[in-house]
Amino acid sequence: MKTITINASKTYDVMVGAGFFETSGDIIREKAGGQTAAIITDKNVAALYGKALKTSLKKAGYHVITFTFAAGEASKNTDTYFSLVSFLANENFTRSDVVVALGGGVAGDIAGFAAATYMRGTKLVQIPTTLLATVDSSVGGKTAVNLETGKNLLGAFYQPDLVLCDVSLLGTLPEDVYREGCAEVIKYGIIADRELFESLEKPINEQYENIISGCVKIKSEIIAQDEFDRDIRKILNFGHAVGHAIEARSGFTMSHGKAVAMGMRVETRAGVYLGICDMECFESVRRMLESYGLPTNVSYTENELAAICMSDKKRDSYSISMYFPEKIGKCKIADISVNDLKTLIKQGLLD
Repeated sequence: MKTITINASKTYDVMVGAGFFETSGDIIREKAGGQTAAIITDKNVAALYGKALKTSLKKAGYHVITFTFAAGEASKNTDTYFSLVSFLANENFTRSDVVVALGGGVAGDIAGFAAATYMRGTKLVQIPTTLLATVDSSVGGKTAVNLETGKNLLGAFYQPDLVLCDVSLLGTLPEDVYREGCAEVIKYGIIADRELFESLEKPINEQYENIISGCVKIKSEIIAQDEFDRDIRKILNFGHAVGHAIEARSGFTMSHGKAVAMGMRVETRAGVYLGICDMECFESVRRMLESYGLPTNVSYTENELAAICMSDKKRDSYSISMYFPEKIGKCKIADISVNDLKTLIKQGLLD
C-alpha cells in the first residue's frame, strides 16, 4: 500500500494498493464520517462492485443509498446531474453525509460536481475503477458535466476527502478502457518524467501500483503549486485542447483516452512546426502511443477541430492555451492566437 497526501485547499490521502476494497467502508468511516453514504455509479460498475461496496459501507454503520445511471460519456450531462441532486434531496441527504463516487471518470465527475453543489458542499470519496480515473479525474478536484457546446463547461473545483485506488478493481477492465488509461499515463511521462516514460516499455498492467502512485505523485506536486488551474497545472492539459475537440466532434462516441492520445500526437507535431520540439520527440510520442494500441490518425479537418476549440474553457478572448513537449519529460505552455489556431492544427495533422 502506498499513500500520497494531496496538499490543496483540503488535505487528503490517495491510497494505492491491492485487496483493500472490501474494507473500504471502515476506511471511509474513519476519514469522512457521516451517517448516510450515497453510492454514485453507472449500471455496468454497479453490477460488478456495487453490492460489495454497499455491504462494506453497511458493516461500517452507514445507511446506504445508491444512484445509478447509464454507462458512457453521453450520461455526463445536466439531466443526469439534476436527477442526482434531486435524488439526494428526496433521500434527505445532508451536508454531513458522504457521496461515494464508484467508477470511471464519468461517475467521478458527476458525483463530484453534485457533492460540490448540493447544499453548497458535502463530503466526497472517490473510488476509481478505471486506470484513467486513478491517475486523472479522481485526484485534483476537477468536477464537471458537459454542455451541448463543449466538454466540462459546467463544473467546480472541489477536492475529495479521500481517494481509494484498489488496483484489484482494474482486473475487469475491457481492453479498450485499459488502453485509454494508458494514454493518460503516457501523458505524465511526456510532460514530467522521462524515467516514467521509459518504464512504459514494460506493460503498465504489470506494474500498476508503482505507475499509478508515480502519476499521482506528479499530479500532487503540481496541484500543491496551482490548485485552480491558473498556471503550472495547465500542463496537465497536454493533448486535451485538440482531444476535447475530437471528442465533441464525434458526438462523444470517441472515448476520452483515445481522443487525448490523438490530441497528444497532433499537439506534439504542431510543436515541431513551432520549433519547440524536434521530429525525434514526435516519433517517440507516436511510437509509445501506438505500442499501446492507441489511435494517432485523426479523420477530422483543421476547420472542424478549430471551430470546437474556440469554445474550449482554456480559451480567452484572443488566444487559447496549448501545451507542447520540448523533450520527453519536459513540457511548455504557449498561448496560441485564435487567428493562428487553424493553421497550427493543420500542421499538427501532418505526418
